[in-house]
Amino acid sequence: MKVLLMSALSDVARWRMRAPAVLLCIVGGMLLSQAVPVRAAHAAGALVSQSRSSADAPACPTTTAGQPDFGPNVCVFDPSMPVSEIQATVDAISNTQVSNQFGTQRYALLFKPGVYGSSAAPLNFQVGYYTTVSGLGLSPKDVVINGSIDVYNQCFGANNCTALDNFWRSLSNLTINVTTPNAGCYSGEFWAVSQAAPMRRVDVNGATTLMDYCTQPSYASGGFIADSRFANSQTGPITVTNGSQQQFMVRNSVLGGWSNGVWNQVFSGVVGAPAQCFPAQKSCGGPYTTLTASPVTREEPFLYVDQSGNYNVFVPSVQHNSSGVSWANGSTSGSSIPFSQFYVAKPTDDVQTINNALSRGGNLIVTPGIYAVDQTIRVKRADTVVLGLGFPTLVPQNGIVPMTVADVVGVKLAGLLFDAGPVNSPVLLRVGTPNAHKSDPGDPTSLQDVFFRIGGATPGSATTSLVVNSDNVILDDIWAWRADHGAGVGWTSNTADTGLIVNGDNVTAYGLFVEHYQKYEVIWNGNNGTDIFFQNEMPYDVPSQAAWMEAPGIDGWAAFKVADSVTSFSGYGMGSYSFFNQGVDIYAAHAFEVPVTLPAGSLHDLLTIFLDATHGNGGILNVVNDTGGSSTKANPDTPVTVVSYPLAGSGGGPGGPGGAATPELGSGELLATGLLPIAAVLFYRRRRARRGGASVEEKTSSDS
Repeated sequence: MKVLLMSALSDVARWRMRAPAVLLCIVGGMLLSQAVPVRAAHAAGALVSQSRSSADAPACPTTTAGQPDFGPNVCVFDPSMPVSEIQATVDAISNTQVSNQFGTQRYALLFKPGVYGSSAAPLNFQVGYYTTVSGLGLSPKDVVINGSIDVYNQCFGANNCTALDNFWRSLSNLTINVTTPNAGCYSGEFWAVSQAAPMRRVDVNGATTLMDYCTQPSYASGGFIADSRFANSQTGPITVTNGSQQQFMVRNSVLGGWSNGVWNQVFSGVVGAPAQCFPAQKSCGGPYTTLTASPVTREEPFLYVDQSGNYNVFVPSVQHNSSGVSWANGSTSGSSIPFSQFYVAKPTDDVQTINNALSRGGNLIVTPGIYAVDQTIRVKRADTVVLGLGFPTLVPQNGIVPMTVADVVGVKLAGLLFDAGPVNSPVLLRVGTPNAHKSDPGDPTSLQDVFFRIGGATPGSATTSLVVNSDNVILDDIWAWRADHGAGVGWTSNTADTGLIVNGDNVTAYGLFVEHYQKYEVIWNGNNGTDIFFQNEMPYDVPSQAAWMEAPGIDGWAAFKVADSVTSFSGYGMGSYSFFNQGVDIYAAHAFEVPVTLPAGSLHDLLTIFLDATHGNGGILNVVNDTGGSSTKANPDTPVTVVSYPLAGSGGGPGGPGGAATPELGSGELLATGLLPIAAVLFYRRRRARRGGASVEEKTSSDS
């Protein structure tokens, strides 16, 4: 233990050159973390999660002249307001939302251009569930927060504080001059999140951590950052603390460094990203998957107020082979759409009214709330923008498909949550029609921060969450989740085959999180597709092996299936984890199944992990096809990796090795070599609870 403490001090000092009080906070937490059962942290969280009543809802500031009617749950702040008034409002919302995992309240906190807070009176607040915080400037520099905007662990008892369930919140389009006087351990910007909690277009000046090390055991399972910069106004770009984050996707951003990897840290088009290093190695640290440039991107549309006080929506241009932030030279390339061309949808609107607005050529701003969708919302016009504020949640009624997009170019969907209804829907979002091929690579359709949920908040079922039929589509931060906790959860209750089916060609995905579906979790039928980062947990609650068979003689279902007809597909930084918790051995023959005829080196940096030997059983027998070895109770919490697949000249599929399988060092071995920071080792193990699946025959399945 003395050796561990000395290593801890050394590693923490490398992560955070901060006050001794902070170091003691982390090290003390490490000691506590070893005695906390991994599963207990999540189980307690599920019990404590609350649903608030509308009577608890805090009030937003009074609407000012000229401000659009966004409804009662969009708070617009002006720099002329007293900081104390703003602080009281954001604290009231935070107090309501921090533990409100499956509640119905949703909020958007919007800051007009100007400066908020000061060194003497900073603005510091937490962001809870279903809350978006956004600046209303044309540049992130137009809105400056002197203070911090934080997400901390949720605590469910003594030594039971984690970020594992910190979902459904976002931060975008502003500058934070980190100012946290007298904060003790919480000095700095804390963004301790897991899935569906993106940070976009943020300029952070000051120390930043993605791990809340101030309470223990601090497990975290994130996350997604794009178009953001982390710097110090005096010294330039700074190192971001990854800490216990098991995986993270960073795209088109600027860093001064990255503290450490755990399982799957992926960087695409990131200036200052760590060098390629997979699997973790003594010579370079890691594990890091690093791409110098992102092949094709379009940053998310955003609401802003111009110098005349008029509201608009800015739509950034498409970029190819890009790196760094889109606003590096002061402004982002793109075009503005006046607010007059938007219909502001509210939860009280009927769907026909929304469809009429779309048919007249309008765009949509969808305000916070729960939408009972009793007929399909149809997006038919090219270049339509559908922008959600405050995680508007679309719940289909009577098994309908809640939203479809015609096979037209340039549609932008952003900031939406689709929640399955009690009657099974064939699909929750369908983009394009099969085999239409009417897209334009110069004007791709994009889905950004679009999330799907099967059960958890309410009982629900949907065969497939997202079907992409169109070509040239960008998927940028997608979380499709068949719930492992909450309401209506069970193998025969929240049924769902597949999270994502891609039928279109030239589809590019960044930050693809798909978890717990009951058959293939992702089916990729289109050619020339690319996935940069994939995070998956197989279904936790499989009752028996017989109930979970891809075919006779093939145990389980692969997490990611590339159809045999596909001739070109590229994947980078793709992980699948197993935690079968029903007390019986459940196996998946493969985590990834791809054609053996793909070009050599099509897949890069794949891994599987068996989670929690105390409570889990079974495991994954091969990483990709029959290559890579098994992750079972024999090697728990240890990545089993394949660096490249297929190898040139090999027979890559069943019956042939076809890939470069690299034995991963275990956490103890990594610690012994000094390769893995001590905190990452101690936070290496964690668990939530989830499920999975789908079938390749669903390529042309009916969804209407």
